[in-house]
Amino acid sequence: MTTPHSGKRFIAWAALSGVVAGAVFLAVAELAALLFARTASPILAVGAFVIDIVPRPLKELAITTFGEYDKIALLAGLGLAVFIASAIAGILQYVRPHLGAIGIVLAGVLSGAAIVTRAEATLLAYLPPIFGTAGGVAMLVILSRRLRAWRAETLGSAVPENPADRPGYDRRRFLIGTSVAGVSAVVVGIAGRTISAVTSSAEAIRKAVKLPSPRTTVTIPSGAEFDIRGISPLITPNKDFYRVDTALTIPTVDPESWSLVIDGMVDQRVELTFQDLLAMGLDEYAVTLTCVSNEVGGGLVGNAIWQGVPLRDVLKMAGPSTDADMVLSRSVDGYTASTPLSALTDDGIDAILAVAMNGEPLPPEHGFPVRMVVPGLYGYVSATKWVTELKVTTFAEDEAYWTPRGYSAEAPIKFASRLDTPKSGTPVEAGKVPLAGVAWAQTVGIERVEVSVDDGEWMPAKLSNPINEDTWVQWMLEWDATPGTHYVAVRATNKNGDLQIEERAPIAPDGSSGWQRSLITVS
Repeated sequence: MTTPHSGKRFIAWAALSGVVAGAVFLAVAELAALLFARTASPILAVGAFVIDIVPRPLKELAITTFGEYDKIALLAGLGLAVFIASAIAGILQYVRPHLGAIGIVLAGVLSGAAIVTRAEATLLAYLPPIFGTAGGVAMLVILSRRLRAWRAETLGSAVPENPADRPGYDRRRFLIGTSVAGVSAVVVGIAGRTISAVTSSAEAIRKAVKLPSPRTTVTIPSGAEFDIRGISPLITPNKDFYRVDTALTIPTVDPESWSLVIDGMVDQRVELTFQDLLAMGLDEYAVTLTCVSNEVGGGLVGNAIWQGVPLRDVLKMAGPSTDADMVLSRSVDGYTASTPLSALTDDGIDAILAVAMNGEPLPPEHGFPVRMVVPGLYGYVSATKWVTELKVTTFAEDEAYWTPRGYSAEAPIKFASRLDTPKSGTPVEAGKVPLAGVAWAQTVGIERVEVSVDDGEWMPAKLSNPINEDTWVQWMLEWDATPGTHYVAVRATNKNGDLQIEERAPIAPDGSSGWQRSLITVS
């Protein structure tokens, strides 16, 4: 005899059967992706699609909230969504046969569309969602039938369908089938994704790359770096360099097969291999990069020494039209950036195709094997990673990834200053306390940095000797700190005599602005 409580129990089992079927869908799809198309993982393709369509405010919120872990947060959210949707599909299949299966088919169609429309999709990219859908539907139908049979046996009535299969419809068969399918799906899915990641590891390919010694190197002047605890180092280590991009998974690009195409409004189409690029000769450049998503006082800025080839020399091979004013750069994953042509051809701007970062080949997450580095422009319009195409065009004819999403097509960096130490929330003892941080004004340089405590007079800080005008400079001021809480403000002036913008501005459409003000507690 059944009771309302037991009826709810079967609904819960139905939800579990849906979750198991969803896991089978993903596991089979991952296995098929491993065999036929490495880039055709449904969960990753859907995640990339979500990144593309999510409204700009949500993108900014994700970057601000999670920083470099924003993609992990997205995957966790997608996993939760898949769990809930699969549970609903299981309940529907139990209550109304075929509805749950239709839901999985719909999920397969949507994930398939997300996969085949990606820039890196191959001819066999449609196979993983097909195989995954078939596996998920089959498992959902089997488990749902067994669950209904178990319930029928609990009621003491005959099984309503497939009488020949009646001996298999019992509690043990359902539980064993669910357990085996669930565990197998987890094992196969994780193994498939792990094997795919390991066998296509960009890190392994990167370690095999041997770069020629640069023809010229960057000279670090004496007094370029202060020895102050808590200040940002002059050169940001690769592992600490910020990462903001639209790639849910890091593209794996083999330098042996990589090529760069320069076309569009040019005299002739040019295609360069990785070896062609290296043969042009490498030089070192010190450049500070800044993300447009960097809030006032934020950490989405870093300084590195790059090795590469001037973009003006590469573009000169193709012969850009005098009517062109923009270069649309494209990544292997389809991302695009719009860079003013003048910024790439100006003899006074060291815009480069970089192949090395701080003395080693580019890390995979920073664009291996080749990326763009352009001083003075926010990364979203200039710093294309995993670059594979340069289209010489016009701003009137083409637009890049972020332009229709509410950002400016051209985005010169707003120069800024930042207090690194002391940090808000970390009390310091009264007495001599160094206030220190960094300031940057790429292509122009920093003339001075000033500090004000509790809205008092502006005091000039001591500046380190800059590497060049494209890099940040460190600053420090010795402060006689008294007990209590104090507001510390910092501002910079560039070498053109311009004072840093005081008024606060949001990230969109062309970068934040404002003086950083920090609350410092002195004990």
